[in-house]
Amino acid sequence: MKTSSRITYSIGDLAKEFDITTRSIRFYEDQGLIHPTRKGQTRIYNQRDKVRLKLILRGKRLGFSLAETGRLFELYDADKSSVTQLVTIMELISQKRADLTQQLDDIQAVLVELDGLEANCKYTLAKIDK
Repeated sequence: MKTSSRITYSIGDLAKEFDITTRSIRFYEDQGLIHPTRKGQTRIYNQRDKVRLKLILRGKRLGFSLAETGRLFELYDADKSSVTQLVTIMELISQKRADLTQQLDDIQAVLVELDGLEANCKYTLAKIDK
């Protein structure tokens, strides 16, 4: 869509581009993460909404919650490229890294347990077959 030399998008356009449902986009709107304008019942998204949607989806892939993403948006809106924003981002990254490292350790511990259980099952089966 093009209106008065500004590019806009319909909810369907964005859903198709990002391969998500329109329901997801409406949910992000309900969470206050994107703010389309309205023309009657029709939502009209601008470039800022599109960029935010891309960042929301990237944040989700990296394991950031919607609340964390919203917090970053608030900081950015308040003071673009501020020290506070950058420090907060670094803190979130550090916390996410620590969480993922812990999850990795937990997964490795479970794999060791599964290996032991599997070996025990094989040993027991071998005894039964004899």
